[in-house]
Amino acid sequence: MTKLNVALIGHQFMGSAHSNAWRQVGAFHDLPLDPHLAVVCGRNRETTEAAANRLGWAEASTSWEEVIARPDIDVVDICTPGDSHAEIAIAAAAAGKTVFCEKPLANSVEESRAMLAAAEKAGVLHMLCHNYRRAPAVALAKRMIDKGEIGEIRHFRGAYLQDWIVDPSFPRVWRLEKSKAGSGALGDIASHSLDLARYLVGEISEVCGMLETFIRERPLEDGSGMAPVDVDDAALAMLRFESGAIGSVEGSRFCPGRKNYNRFEINGSQGSLVFDLERMNELEVYREEGANSGFRTILATDPSHPYVEAWWPPGHILGYEHTFTHTVLDLIHAIDREELPSPNFEDGVRNQCVLDEIERSHESRGWRQVEA
Repeated sequence: MTKLNVALIGHQFMGSAHSNAWRQVGAFHDLPLDPHLAVVCGRNRETTEAAANRLGWAEASTSWEEVIARPDIDVVDICTPGDSHAEIAIAAAAAGKTVFCEKPLANSVEESRAMLAAAEKAGVLHMLCHNYRRAPAVALAKRMIDKGEIGEIRHFRGAYLQDWIVDPSFPRVWRLEKSKAGSGALGDIASHSLDLARYLVGEISEVCGMLETFIRERPLEDGSGMAPVDVDDAALAMLRFESGAIGSVEGSRFCPGRKNYNRFEINGSQGSLVFDLERMNELEVYREEGANSGFRTILATDPSHPYVEAWWPPGHILGYEHTFTHTVLDLIHAIDREELPSPNFEDGVRNQCVLDEIERSHESRGWRQVEA
């Protein structure tokens, strides 16, 4: 079997999730290529070497430029903060590598378009990691919608709620700096809801948004003083879809008790679907059945459900980490077939355009058209 040499850039939270996926995918799924965890790259030599040992990478490096220049590297997996995505991805594409990038694709529309242009110019494959598309229950919802099982889609309601920065004494980490993160809850978590909206319902044509920062100053991580917070703590948006459906998305990191509440409800002319990441193996389905009508719950752990066959017997639940494994699985098959995977950088540009127009809508206090 042909070896597929992978380089991981960044090894914190997302880097760990991606590492686990690359390690696990071949143990449970039949693959056309053999992924090899060749090298992990970070800024600090000591912590990067520790990460390589802990996460299973053969080598450690502190120079992503040198890693990308290596002729043996086939895939560059980018798990750094958003302010470095464009530079790394553009260089990787120019070096002829397949580029796999965490969401959101970039910190601006201009950067995302430059990344797409570079990948297309180089003729390389590119993929954006929106892992929740690969939760079996979400993929099952997509299958049901595509088959017309809930009829014409009329409503989408998405909410992604967390509570990890409610405490005012929580420090100003990089996710609270616009220069590094691009935006706050909007780009970090609402972007997931917006991607699911596009994936399940279709393209978004208009938005009307509102952003709010509740705590505008936080302690620096080193304890040396206070620093301003220049990103949103919460974001809300109303949506119009090209199909005629309407929707809403809310993202907030200020919801006590909500740890990772990524939920959507879709209403069609013949039924409804509900998903909640905190109960991620379940898909609620409503169909009109007269006096016996009501929501029923499908436990999406049957071998007939997307991605499940390779794992455990029915009823043995899957977790957050499996969504990344399924994403890597589809990427490997796409590389073998020399086909562009989905979502890719074009989706990243479209998502970034929606995020950008929500910010502009907040500033203008009015509806904005979305143009990719």
